[in-house]
Amino acid sequence: MDPSYRIVPASQAKTASIQDTANSLGLHDTLRYGPRSLAAEVQTLSGLRGRLENWEATQDNMKLTLQRNIYGMHAPMRRLMERKIVSQSNPFVSAMSPSNIHLDILMGRDSTIEPADVFLGMESGPSLDIHEELRKKGL
Repeated sequence: MDPSYRIVPASQAKTASIQDTANSLGLHDTLRYGPRSLAAEVQTLSGLRGRLENWEATQDNMKLTLQRNIYGMHAPMRRLMERKIVSQSNPFVSAMSPSNIHLDILMGRDSTIEPADVFLGMESGPSLDIHEELRKKGL
């Protein structure tokens, strides 16, 4: 948990290419621009895509930081512990509800409707035969 009040995810770190960091001899100037990263030069992801992928994590981090400052260090630790316990426990999931409602409540997503809530995805979901599911579980 990074203690910050950031609302929007941070932009990706600026990386310079060889053309931007070349000295008079045409070589990368390591002392001025730092070590060269070929992975960063090859990577072609846009900044918006990275921000959208990190949106939920940034919002969650801000909420945990606010809880820490208001209630003390125990509040975010307890919340993270509860999330870990709920995500690890896998009770019998019926064929029609593959979601983990307990984790949704702890993450604050219980009042949002996502496409996965409406479209169950039965073509790739669990089978409808409850007896077969019980046999697999050994009950």
